[in-house]
Amino acid sequence: MMCRRQLLISAPAAAISWLWVGTFLVATAGGIARADEAPAPEQVSYHRDIKPIFQTHCHGCHQPAKPGGSFVMTAFDALVKGGESETAAIVASKPEESYLLDQITPADGAATMPKDKPPLSAVEIEKITSWIRQGAVDDTPAGADVRYDAEHPPQYTSLPIITSLEFSPDGSLLAVSGNNEVLLHTADGSALAGRLIGMSERIESAVFSPDGKRLAVVGGSPARVGEVQIWDVESRALRLSVPVLHDTIYGASWSPDGKYIAFGCPDNSVRAIDAETGAQALLQRAPNDWTLGTVFSVDGSHIVSVGRDMAVKLIEFKTQRFVDNITSITPGALRGGITAIDRHPQRDEILVGGDDGMPRIYRMFRKNARTIGDDSNCIQRFPAMPGRIFAAAFSPDGNRIACGSSLDRTGQVYVYSCAYNSELPEAISAIEAKTDNSRSADEKAALLKHFESGIAIVAKLEGQGGAVYAVAFSPDGKTITSAGFDGRVRLNDPETGKLIKEFIPVPLQEKTAQAN
Repeated sequence: MMCRRQLLISAPAAAISWLWVGTFLVATAGGIARADEAPAPEQVSYHRDIKPIFQTHCHGCHQPAKPGGSFVMTAFDALVKGGESETAAIVASKPEESYLLDQITPADGAATMPKDKPPLSAVEIEKITSWIRQGAVDDTPAGADVRYDAEHPPQYTSLPIITSLEFSPDGSLLAVSGNNEVLLHTADGSALAGRLIGMSERIESAVFSPDGKRLAVVGGSPARVGEVQIWDVESRALRLSVPVLHDTIYGASWSPDGKYIAFGCPDNSVRAIDAETGAQALLQRAPNDWTLGTVFSVDGSHIVSVGRDMAVKLIEFKTQRFVDNITSITPGALRGGITAIDRHPQRDEILVGGDDGMPRIYRMFRKNARTIGDDSNCIQRFPAMPGRIFAAAFSPDGNRIACGSSLDRTGQVYVYSCAYNSELPEAISAIEAKTDNSRSADEKAALLKHFESGIAIVAKLEGQGGAVYAVAFSPDGKTITSAGFDGRVRLNDPETGKLIKEFIPVPLQEKTAQAN
């Protein structure tokens, strides 16, 4: 068998041209290329190269739910047409006549668009210019550009997986995650009160602001873009859309004063933005894996995060400083990632749950000096649930907790009594400060007895179907809602576990609705 070099050497002389490229002598077949010829420009793809630039810099303000300047950039035909200026935004093959380039090209270091944000880079602008010069071709694959807006809402032929549930602070509404939208239902599930349709395909978390006037939604389009949406609840209008990274984001929480929104990211970071401007207010890379949940401390001075790295991280908000691993860092102390977190309504204590199925409550702020192997911030452990915990919530008065889990495609929701002592007795605190290996048998027994006192499973909620990914107490504590893989929302009595109501949160096509 002849090698490539032998083939070149043995080829007819007329078929080979030689030229120097840098310090290397290369051959081209048939004499096609010449040393003094510039290489042909690379073909720029709208779908691969240009649309991601618009997603990052432009779609937040120019989408159906928030068409700034009457200009929508998420649909190709609307992008080319332009907005209220009545000037074509893009003229194929004519960059000099394309109004969009005038808006994004900096003059004296500033550009008209993006508004109140850093201008696009020179590389990004040149790529857009080249795409227009090459004919501004829309090469979006068939079926890849599905459009949803208030006039064209998502159509459901099957029930969506529900990842988020939240009652409004006044108890009038229940926010339910759907596909490309959050559905607002009356709290008793009797009516659909609104559909908040945005760009994100997946909704991971939707939470009301402390005053109930806004709804923060985080999610995104997997492997393409993450997004924070902020909606005005009364008008059902999108107030802010902030693209974040290039993947889905998770676990939104509001600061107590309603000024900031924290969330977790798959780039192993915790972030927060200003809820009015969208400007980044915090970036902390203490986590060692995806961050899946966040909460603020009672006074808003700190943020706590959980994620796949099997740790609970404490971060000082103002300084963006990583303070502490709240949980034990002993190998095996926490078996698997932590997917759920909630904060006590009045105290700086957090409920967490994850892969090992055991709900735990930790104090945020350490009282004992850290010792490798201790777990002294843990002030309560609860009986383990079947499978993995995906959702956890305190009742409004802090006297109950609820957790949702999954095992073998079956979901469970347990409600526990929560009459624990925040201030551990001195003897128990001293035992907690030790490593597990250094505790005597009597100390372990005393610790177990302490954690079992005042704790009980109050109820196991009836009617659960598939894996449970979301649970929430109503503001009066009389109802608990749950949902997950099977796409149905259930309302139960948290004291007895009795099923009060079950409903389908999305409009289904008629034949599918009959089948379900």
